[in-house]
Amino acid sequence: MAEATGAIDEASNMKVILKHYVSGSPQETDMHLTAGTIKLKAPTDSNAVVVKNLFLSCDPYMVFKMMKLDRHYSESYTPGLPITGYGVAKVLDSSHPDFKNDDLVWGLTGWEEYSLITETNHLFKIQHTDVPLSYYAGILGMPGMTAYIGFYELCSPKTGEYVFVSAASGAVGQLVGQFAKLQGCYVVGCAGSNEKVDLLKNKFGFDEAFNYKEEPDYNAALKRSVYVAILLATEVKSDVQLFFPEGIDIYFDNVGGKILDAVLLNLRVYARIAVCGMISQYNLEQPEGVHNLTSIVMKQVRMQGYLVFDYYHLYPKYLQMILPMIREGKVVYVEDIADGLENAPAALVGLFSGRNIGKQVVAVNCV
Repeated sequence: MAEATGAIDEASNMKVILKHYVSGSPQETDMHLTAGTIKLKAPTDSNAVVVKNLFLSCDPYMVFKMMKLDRHYSESYTPGLPITGYGVAKVLDSSHPDFKNDDLVWGLTGWEEYSLITETNHLFKIQHTDVPLSYYAGILGMPGMTAYIGFYELCSPKTGEYVFVSAASGAVGQLVGQFAKLQGCYVVGCAGSNEKVDLLKNKFGFDEAFNYKEEPDYNAALKRSVYVAILLATEVKSDVQLFFPEGIDIYFDNVGGKILDAVLLNLRVYARIAVCGMISQYNLEQPEGVHNLTSIVMKQVRMQGYLVFDYYHLYPKYLQMILPMIREGKVVYVEDIADGLENAPAALVGLFSGRNIGKQVVAVNCV
């Protein structure tokens, strides 16, 4: 934790710095920790706040900001400066009328012990502290809203529908599966380890789940999981029917690539696809093509990508739904919390190898 140095309005400040732009899969060596100082007073002629960061969120979209891209929905990081992302923080000083000292907030902040936040339009005051504060980096923050918008607002689920979720044990997927079960849907998910498959079935309540990395016998796998059945749909169409008698109604896509391509062959008429992410493509120099797009026409499928910050006006509505679910134990949330800013680069890089179990969070400071 940073300690005051000299004047009471200044503190030492450890930061995670991006060394250079990356291509392909990010490595820990693309980042480094450095020490600096920060003034703990917000400029009086601004709407800025100074915060002490408590938890930082590791999210797949951050790899794009580590690259030098000509066209993207957000600006790239600047080498030599701290990287940024979603986090949970405590306000130390404020020049903003809506925030006061000691307020707890979540939103975009720096990967450092303390941050001066000048863009406060996506900073949310935390009103409910009877739940873990780290939840505001996950289920009660951007990932939770991402699951809510994609599943409820875009896919409009109906009781009895068949739902497939890829990367189902991650920050977003674990929620989509639980939302679908609460809606009365039949839910199948895929994950990349036996531990994650166990979570899907025994903690999150998925009807079926499959470890796509460790199944050499596809014929046996088809008896247990829809995932491999989808991949081999053209050869084993009858086996697909064991799980989806009339096809898939909703596909929540976190992966893209070959999985998306195969799912397109097994959709029901009027199916909906929420394209949340395509993590299988992020580290490829040449992204894979999708070949079965005619299914979108023939099955009259609605497929939509989205950016969650376009829907933050619905955050109060989401809280009204999700907080009672958490308090009553109807929804659970698994976090993978790395301790200390020095472990933040490894935590972020681990997302792209599937090393994390659940939502990856970095704990920076104690409250």
